[in-house]
Order: sequence, then structure tokens, then C-alpha cells
Amino acid sequence: MRSFTLALSVGPMTVRKGKPLAISIQENMAIDVCPGPIRPIRQISAYFPRLSPTSSFSEPLSPNHKAAPTSLSPGGMGQGGGAARGGGGSSSLLSPLLPGAGGGGGSLSAMSSMDTSIEIDSCDSDDSTSLGTLQFDLLYERATSSLHCTVLRAKGLKPMDFNGLADPYVKLHLLPGACKANKLKTKTVRNTLNPVWNETLTYCGITEEDMYRKTLRVSVCDEDKLTHNEFIGESRVALRRLKPDQTKHYNICLEHPPPLPSPTAMSTALRGISCYLREWETEQHRSLEERGRLLLCLQFLPPSAADDDVKGEAKERARGGLCVGVKRCAHLAAMDVNGFSDPYVKTYLKPDVHKKSKHKTAVIKKTLNPEFNEEFFYEITFSELASKTLEVTVWDYDLGKSNDFIGGVSFGCHSQGETLQHWIDCLKNKGKKVERWHTLTNELPGSTLQE
Repeated sequence: MRSFTLALSVGPMTVRKGKPLAISIQENMAIDVCPGPIRPIRQISAYFPRLSPTSSFSEPLSPNHKAAPTSLSPGGMGQGGGAARGGGGSSSLLSPLLPGAGGGGGSLSAMSSMDTSIEIDSCDSDDSTSLGTLQFDLLYERATSSLHCTVLRAKGLKPMDFNGLADPYVKLHLLPGACKANKLKTKTVRNTLNPVWNETLTYCGITEEDMYRKTLRVSVCDEDKLTHNEFIGESRVALRRLKPDQTKHYNICLEHPPPLPSPTAMSTALRGISCYLREWETEQHRSLEERGRLLLCLQFLPPSAADDDVKGEAKERARGGLCVGVKRCAHLAAMDVNGFSDPYVKTYLKPDVHKKSKHKTAVIKKTLNPEFNEEFFYEITFSELASKTLEVTVWDYDLGKSNDFIGGVSFGCHSQGETLQHWIDCLKNKGKKVERWHTLTNELPGSTLQE
């Protein structure tokens, strides 16, 4: 192989006349390590730049922010001859690609590097593929504390099966606190990318407070009988945007689930750590809600003149007292291995010195949304209620072992929030039934939680 002579100490590089120019890799490396200022060793990542999709060509492609040196090439020898002298101006064929580098090859390499980095950062080519659209209606009925979601249809869903089709169905979750108890699901439509459901799913016991802070997650999945079901796309709706008793129509594009926070976002999270801790503490109190909901009716009956012919329970109610109506429960926590519970409800009026205030409903088998519709009566005067506390607990019945506590709620002058308001409304409106939904908590004040 023919080579050329380098004059490192006396002037620019010279080439023997009439000899073709050829640069060996050994000579090229010799130029880089020639005596002069010591330069830091470049890392391998500097030779393979990665750009995010938001980066522009004006940003440097390597840690070196200086202008790129002129490459040694047969056509650019005149311009690059003097570059070999300076300690910071030498160049090599293995130099990292920098903006402004001479020659078309460098620009082409930069373009290819950027295209590659964009494709890698996009994680998947599905980002540029539509996952489909979904149409549904939402209605919140304030009188019944129920949220209705009517799933209409989907269009242009992403194919998930080998036949180029899918077996889609829709799932609903209430966030935060998604669990099996508050998951609702439509039927599955087979072999189609444009399914039509026209199915209404209903959440019971949704209070106005829930509407303010809850988010409805609507996700579309593909059902597979032999393997696990596959996720297609989702959408999330903040329930605070709904107006009570007004139906709102949605026609949305399905999206990928939000990504988990990356380590690079840690510095941002640290700046707001105090705010994060406050929100976390609030969510810990709200997590008790996942025990379920209870619909309870309270009525205080004032004493009235009773006929001599009236007997039994009617005669007891004529003397006055508190009537407790256990209507139903919704979204109870699953306590059995089959994903359900065998719930029943107990009521106590404490302090109970004579142990006679216990009432119990029937057991409803294998359900998380039982309906009881039972009433219990406590013969008591209005003045005595000021020192009493009504405890309502929900249990899971287990044959042959102790029953499991699901949740409970207490009413009295020392209660707080919605339970206190319900108790006051009952005592103020004598003879009138006051019906409210309540959140079951896993810790009932003053209760031994034993069965």
C-alpha cells in the first residue's frame, strides 16, 4: 500500500508528486495521537448519537460542542492540510458526527442516525397506527346516586388475531382504587373491527363527592380463549365534567395507557415532594372506600296514640323509636377465593348493656352487590338517642370458621361527614324516611370487629 509523508513539525502535510493519495488507518490514528495538548478520550456513545423526536439539527449531536473539523479526503486536501498542525483542529475518519461537518457523507450519516433514533424512541411502530375510536354516553342520576355508561360502538379497531380481526369487549374501572368489585364489562363481539354493543353498565352508590374526584377508565380489550386477553386501547374521563341528570356523548380515539414515570423525572418529583406526600396521605384515607358502599334508610317515629286492637310490631312502633332500613350494598370487597363474598348486615345500638340490640339480615350467597330490603326497629325515646351510636357492619359468611369483616359505618352525635349529616337529618325530620349511600370503612370506631 502506498502512503504519503507527514510533516508534523515543519509545516503542512505534503504528498509525493505523481503518487496517488491513500491514508491507512495506522496513519490516521497517528495523527490523532501526535504530540500536542492532551484531549479527553471520547466515549463510544459520541460516535453513535441518539436524538429525541423533538431535537433539531441546530443542537449538537455529540458531547463536543465545537465546530467539526474538515475531514481528510482526496478532494479536500487543500483545505484540510493545515488542520493537522493544531492540537484542537485535527480530524479523523472516526470522529463523531457533528453539525456543520464538511462533506456530504457526514450529513447523510447524521440524517440516518436521527432517523434511527426517532424510530427507537417511538418504542413501537404502533404509535403511528390508529387504535380505533369508541363511542359511549355517560349519565349521572343525582336522585338515585347512579352512574350509567352506555357503550355504543367502536370503529377501526387494531387487529389483534391472526385472521386480521379481533374479539373486542369494553371494561370500566373507577379510579383511583380500581378493583374487581368496581369493574364492569360488556359482552364480547366476535370477529370484527367495528363492534356494536348498545349496552348500558351502571355504577350504584356514586356520591357527588365521587363525581368530583373520580375518573372513569374505559378500556377496549381483545378476548382470547386459549391465552390471556390482550389490551387494545383506553380512554379516561374525569367525572367532574359531567352535569347531573344530563347525558353527555363521547366519540374518542383510543390511546395507549399512560407510561410509568421515568428515572429522568425524579428531579422534578423531588421538587414537589411535599405536595406528593400530602396527596399520598389523602389517598390512604380514601383507599378505605374499596370496602364497598351501603344504602341505608333511617327514620325516627315519634310516639303516637295506638288503638287497643293494634298488636305486635305495629304496637311497638306506636310507642316511638328508630327504624333502620338496610336496602342494599354495592361494590363490596371480595373475601372468598372465588372472587365473591357471602354478605350479610348486622346492626347494633350502643351502648348495649342488655345485649338485645343486635339485628341481622339474611345471607346473600356469592355476590358483591347484594339486595336485602330489610327493616329493624329499636324502641327508644328521642332524648335517649343523643347518647346512642348506631353501628352497621357488613360481614362475609364462612361455613365452619369465623366470618370475615368487610366494612362498617357508625351514626351518632360524634360521627363526622356524611354519616353525621344523615343522622341529623333523620332526627330533624321526624316520621320521614331519609335514605343515603355511605362508604364502608375497614376500621369502625369503638367496634371489636369480631363475629
